[in-house]
Amino acid sequence: MINRFRRPALRSRLALLVAVAVAVAVAAVSVTCWFVVRGKLYDEIDSKLKAANSPLRSEDIAAALNECSQTPAAPTGYGRKPVWYFQLIRTGSDKPCVSPDSAGTVKVDSSDRDVAQKADPTFWTFRNGTDTQGNDVRVLSVVAVVQGPANGVVSDTALMIGYPLKEAEGTLDDLALLLLIVSGIGVVGAGVAGLWVARTGLRPVDRLTGAVEHVARTEDLTVRIPVEGEDEIARLSRSFNSMTAALASSRDRQAQLIADAGHELRTPLTSLRTNIELLARSDETGRAIPPADRTALMASVKAQMSELAALIGDLQELSRPDAVDRGPLKVVALHEIAQAALERARLRGPELSFEAELEPWYVRAEPAALERALVNVLDNAVKFSPPGGTVEVGMRQGELTVRDHGPGIPADELPHVFERFWRSPSARSLPGSGLGLSIVARTVQQSGGEVSLGPATGGGTRAVIRLPGAATPPPAP
Repeated sequence: MINRFRRPALRSRLALLVAVAVAVAVAAVSVTCWFVVRGKLYDEIDSKLKAANSPLRSEDIAAALNECSQTPAAPTGYGRKPVWYFQLIRTGSDKPCVSPDSAGTVKVDSSDRDVAQKADPTFWTFRNGTDTQGNDVRVLSVVAVVQGPANGVVSDTALMIGYPLKEAEGTLDDLALLLLIVSGIGVVGAGVAGLWVARTGLRPVDRLTGAVEHVARTEDLTVRIPVEGEDEIARLSRSFNSMTAALASSRDRQAQLIADAGHELRTPLTSLRTNIELLARSDETGRAIPPADRTALMASVKAQMSELAALIGDLQELSRPDAVDRGPLKVVALHEIAQAALERARLRGPELSFEAELEPWYVRAEPAALERALVNVLDNAVKFSPPGGTVEVGMRQGELTVRDHGPGIPADELPHVFERFWRSPSARSLPGSGLGLSIVARTVQQSGGEVSLGPATGGGTRAVIRLPGAATPPPAP
């Protein structure tokens, strides 16, 4: 089922978020403002009610209680209608005694009778009520106090003074309408401003998106995004530029590796094809190849096949990523691995003499890869040593040195010795692919060490491998 409700764009969501945030803030401020103004207006009315409360004459209270009219006197002539409400309420009565000067009759509440029952002149209550016409009134209820010879409070009687809330409520209604209009304008303006800010702020993201789509469509890794400022977008742009540069460099190295591998494979394959064609032609024509030549051809075929196998193995080793398909790192005895590599080197150079002095040293590395790297270093020493020469191997404090007495490496060639497929012009006639030292450098770096080649004192080449470790094995877990 196709989803009909698509998620809005990021800039729309940002604009909506800003509008909602502003709406919440404006609503909170508006409500707070309305309640503050309402409180101020009520405080002003309460102050008026307190000022209107004064001791009454005993005869006035007695007359009001005796007559106990339920309605005020109607205005006569051109007299203006009274504004204030005055009435008395007794504890045991539900009907108030209204003053003739009252603007109307206020409905009695239980709190009013409570004031009459307390008979405490320091106690009063404020409340909102209504008169018999349904008009809102602010009411002050206090104990009735008389002046003159009968000075004191009137037993079980409360005076209720009221003031209409029409004017205050009109002001609050006008304020609420004004706040609503201002809030609406603010929310709409915030939405428009949020959309503008989102578009402006996301413009670098649009450029980044366009660049990514261009790379995905054309595989052009030369695209770079202009970087402006030091904010998060600038960091993202720098990261994208670094990523495309790394990918371009990786693709270039891969293309170079394939080209170099093809070049190196072409020579042994051509030679192997020529030798096989000679053998096949001899069988097809019936012209036998002299035994000595045939033996030489077969030996050449075997050597070329061995060279191809070694080259393919080296290519596989160099082509795998650093963090993929690697064996587990273990604590290994470097001196023991060096001793095993030395035994293999003796088999490849039986006419050479080897001098070894290996002190114990333990490192964390991949055992098989480390042994192969040491074998490659010793193979180079065997390959370039003169007949009857000496190969000196030593290890002290984690520094393994291999020194031969061969022709050495010219100074201008030293910077290239660890490059893939690079071979010295003087060594092109010797077997090898030019990958051995590249594998050595890669393996040593993966183990946290470093390797270097340089001229030895008195002639020859000195290879130095330094690996971090310790002279004693770590305790077993």
